[in-house]
Amino acid sequence: MTRSGNGRAFLALVVANVALAFGPMFVRLADTGPVAAAFWRMSLALPLVAGMAWTTRSRGGAAGGTRTRPSPRMIWLLAGAGIAFAADLGSWHVGIVRTTLANATLFGNVATFIFPLWGFLVARAWPSRGQSLALLLAAGGAALLMGRSYQLDPGHLVGDLLCVLAGVLYAVYFVLMADVRATMAPLPALAWSSLTALPPLLAFALLLGERVMPGDWTPLLGLALCSQVIGQGCMTYALGRLSPLAIGLALLVQPVVAGVVGWLLFGERLGAPDLIGVAMVAAALVLVRREPGPARAITPAANGVREEVA
Repeated sequence: MTRSGNGRAFLALVVANVALAFGPMFVRLADTGPVAAAFWRMSLALPLVAGMAWTTRSRGGAAGGTRTRPSPRMIWLLAGAGIAFAADLGSWHVGIVRTTLANATLFGNVATFIFPLWGFLVARAWPSRGQSLALLLAAGGAALLMGRSYQLDPGHLVGDLLCVLAGVLYAVYFVLMADVRATMAPLPALAWSSLTALPPLLAFALLLGERVMPGDWTPLLGLALCSQVIGQGCMTYALGRLSPLAIGLALLVQPVVAGVVGWLLFGERLGAPDLIGVAMVAAALVLVRREPGPARAITPAANGVREEVA
């Protein structure tokens, strides 16, 4: 992989997490149920994503992958990824309205450490000193960012647990989509996984008795464009080009952005611990961006054995 391609992927990863950080705000503003909001996030974005995927295919541009039409194996992977993502969004959106936004952001990003761990297990390599330092900086920064705003309240227990479940499911989605992205371009991969996520999301919303049809489409359109088209689109692009460690640590951009949004829109001022946490997260990203070796992207080889790809 060229250095310029790696740079574009890293920029896409940062843009993805900035966009995704605004998702909880749109979920709170929507007048539908939380799972129904997740359904509309996917369904409203799907025509645009599918159209862009078709345009890419027509131009012969499968950058970042060689397939636009899934093989039988890809169909199973995409179906699993779609179901995992649907369960992730459903549990996280319900958790958002049952706990604080700070707790939802904290617990919903446990993939920060699960996905890199998977990457090291697949590579059969311990993290290097630089990677270990990046992980420690990220953990410390996350603790400082969320420590003051985290509230341990029995009333939030169900919401907290749902957000933890969402973070685990998000890591499962990453694992499956990283495999898909080894042979499929980002936009077709996102379109197929979004399509498979729609039926379970609608079924979950109806089973919970949620209001599905909105009175105001504005928050849902914002959720679809910001979180799904920009956020998940850029994330899918980065998944095929960057290491699990880089993807995982970059998730901490979301609480950083959430803190800034809270400061600017809701008067939640950032104190010295918050600013130190931001600096630690930034330092971790710089370290993992410069780190060679096992931090490279991992994709399946033709013989079914995973190997690292530069």
